[in-house]
Formats: sequence, C-alpha cells, structure tokens
Amino acid sequence: MPYIAPEVIQEAKKMDLLTYLQNYEPQELVHFSGNVYCTRTHDSLKISNGKWMWHSRGIGGRSALDYLIKVNDMSFIDAVEQITGRTAVTPPVFSSKPKQKKPQAFVMPHASYSASHQYLLGRGIDRDIIVFCMKTGLLLESYPHQNAVFVGMDENDNPRYAAIRGEGFMGEAAGSDKHYSFGIPAASDSTTLHLFESPIDLLSYATLLSLYGKDWRQDNLLSLSGVYRPKDNAEETAVPAALERFLENNPYIRNIVLRFDNDETGRAAVQSIRAVLPGSYEISDKPPPSGKDYNDYLCDRLGLSRAQSKERSEAR
Repeated sequence: MPYIAPEVIQEAKKMDLLTYLQNYEPQELVHFSGNVYCTRTHDSLKISNGKWMWHSRGIGGRSALDYLIKVNDMSFIDAVEQITGRTAVTPPVFSSKPKQKKPQAFVMPHASYSASHQYLLGRGIDRDIIVFCMKTGLLLESYPHQNAVFVGMDENDNPRYAAIRGEGFMGEAAGSDKHYSFGIPAASDSTTLHLFESPIDLLSYATLLSLYGKDWRQDNLLSLSGVYRPKDNAEETAVPAALERFLENNPYIRNIVLRFDNDETGRAAVQSIRAVLPGSYEISDKPPPSGKDYNDYLCDRLGLSRAQSKERSEAR
C-alpha cells in the first residue's frame, strides 16, 4: 500500500472544494447565485460558505478531499495524490473577498396588535387568515399610521424583514433583509413552493384556496418583495434573495409554481427564474386567470372593484 506522510494528508484536507474547482477544474464550476455555486455534472450539488451539499443524494462535506471520495468515487490515496499532485504543479490562488458594506441594522416598526386591519379586509383577504398571521407574528399593524406590516422571520423565528403596506403607501422597515421575505410555510412536509411578487398576492391566493374549500396551508407560500426586470441575458440574472435562502434551507423542494403578475415585468421574471434555476426543479407558470395580480382576481371573484374594496375597508 502506498505511504503518504501525515503532514501531506493534513495539507490535502485543508483544500476547500470551491478553491479546488476554481483552480483545477474551472470548467466544472457553475455560478448559481450570490456566493452559491453548483457543478456542471451535478446541478443539485451546492457550494457555499466553505461547505458543499449534494442535495439529491443527501451527501455533504467541507473539503475537496471529501468531494473526490464521496462524489467522484476515488480512493482516499488517489484523492490525496490528485490534490497534492496538482498543488505541486500549480499552487492555488486564494482571492481575497471583496469588501462588503456594513449592513444597516434592522428596525422593527413601532406596532400595535389590533385586530382591525381594515386595509386587508377591504382587499378581500379572509379574516381567519389574517388572524392566523397575527397570532404567529407574521402580521401586525404599525402605530400610529395603522398600516399593515408583513414580517419575515429567520430560522429561529426572529424578525428580519418587514414590508409596510397601506392605501397609497408601500415601504420596508429600515435594515430589512430580503433574504427573509414574508412567507407562510406548509403545515406539514410539502415539496411544492408557490412564489408571489407581494405579501398581499400571497394572502389573496390563500384566500382563494379557502373560498374553494381547499387547505391553504398544504404547500409553502413565499413572497419575493417584488420582482425586477431581468438583464438582457436572463441567465445572468441573480436568483431572488428570498428564493435563494428558501431553497438552501429546504432542499426537499422539487416543484416551484410562479404566480407572478400579468404584466411585462412579471412575465419577464418568469423567464429569468426558469433560466437561472437548476433543471432539478419542476417549474410551472400560473399567473392569475384574470386581472393584473392575484388580489385583482380575488376582488373580481368577490365582486369588488378597487374602489369598492376601499369603501369596504373604510366601512369595517
């Protein structure tokens, strides 16, 4: 059996996968979004923050050595020799990370927990859905302006994002992180994720399911806090921050339903997301059957025009 000195093995273990691929197999490295990469051979294998995870196989690790053994089926000796052999010929180049702007501190709006939320009731949103969101901390009412505040939570249920909406007003709380946009997870395991441009469209779709007698918590619902016109080359457009985080934290998602607006921006966003997401996802386009967005469609189903919905809100 070939002998490899312990110090050589230790050096090989220090090589992370991203550095290895950047320097020795750049043709295999594909930029996914942000600081996330995948490989050309395995698009479900994601690399980020010094770790890698092959989601379709449930295999992960940190080092290039782990990758060569677990993914490329190399023996331990062959993997060590491949890494040390290449570094002997071409030393890896460690690029310094670009300086990042200091993030602005997140500031939650001063809020009351009144049950009124006339604005949402006037837009046709189901009262029980509003109450659910209030009880779970996903929805509150700003004070003193009484706007609806849609809260996005992190993995520890800490508020990290707040979208503020009212009649004639749209905004975000200072320091809001779009990676944690407003969403409602499925009540039980689901491989399906529905995407919306705004929180109100999300709640409108949930209300429609309730009107149809369906379980509105059967699948995962996520808003993207707006979508933007993609670059001329759709494949160069970044994955929306909220979607990127959700897919990283929920690798079991297989079906993505795009429920964007019936306008030029919404239709273009569908094409860009189809272009940048890996082929391992089943992506379907389900815009509202009529109207610009899902709230328009809901108001139509309830017999409410925009003007009538405002009057309904003020009357409650």
